[in-house]
Amino acid sequence: MIFETGQPGRKADAAHAHVIDVDERSFQTAVMERSQEVPVVIDFWASWCAPCRQLGPTLERLAQEAQGAWVLAKIDTDQNQRLAQMFRVQGIPAVMAVYQGKVVEQFTGALPESQVRAWLKRFLPEKGGSLVDAARELEAHDPEAAISRYRLLLGDEPNHAEALLRLGRLLLLQGNPEGVETLRQVPGESPLFGRAQAMLPLLDLFATVEGEAAGESTTRFQAAATAARAAAYEAALENLLAIVARDRAFRDDGARAAFLALLAVLGDDHPLVPTYRRRLASALF
Repeated sequence: MIFETGQPGRKADAAHAHVIDVDERSFQTAVMERSQEVPVVIDFWASWCAPCRQLGPTLERLAQEAQGAWVLAKIDTDQNQRLAQMFRVQGIPAVMAVYQGKVVEQFTGALPESQVRAWLKRFLPEKGGSLVDAARELEAHDPEAAISRYRLLLGDEPNHAEALLRLGRLLLLQGNPEGVETLRQVPGESPLFGRAQAMLPLLDLFATVEGEAAGESTTRFQAAATAARAAAYEAALENLLAIVARDRAFRDDGARAAFLALLAVLGDDHPLVPTYRRRLASALF
């Protein structure tokens, strides 16, 4: 589908089907509606901006190379100030990837082509691969990129159990309440449903403990939350285990629930999990 351009400088023909000029009139159709099908990369630029003139041809060439895997929408900020304000553009060139009506990735400045290609890979699957495979590989070293890919996948397949589980897990580890809602969407008939449910108590670990009496258990619980957010999982487990061993009544046995939830989040393949399962059993019995 070829959209009418919002500016006279670019023809809406087959040669430019993947690079379009957009203005306020065409924005809803060319960007928001189109983004329901494929990612739309918005290039906020202006004619007086030298870095824009440097970056623009790179983006246009890559869009043509992608052959419809994504669409490049060029928005002149001088002519479309309200759109720039809507996206809170602070400097140009500003580049934002929109999918399913939401901004999933962005950068500012004229990046070299190699870095632009790397940025595109954050939300586009490799040839012959899948978004879930790509996201899974990103989880350890770039969780934000993994989150973006899972969101893209769920835009197409909202009931994808693995994507829901993994996205919920990553959000939960950030202390984001959206993680709980995402985990609750894992279908009940999925083999992953039980694991998703087991992760839910982890949110209590990240909840504030204001109003609780100060003491060793409260201090350790807060330290466990801080460690878990920093991916220092062994320290988090040690603090929770210490509470379980001496103060089961703390937060209505909440330390044990958080401990088990953290083990569920880490998964059976994580090297810490077998050791700490045994240590929990020893502390309880």
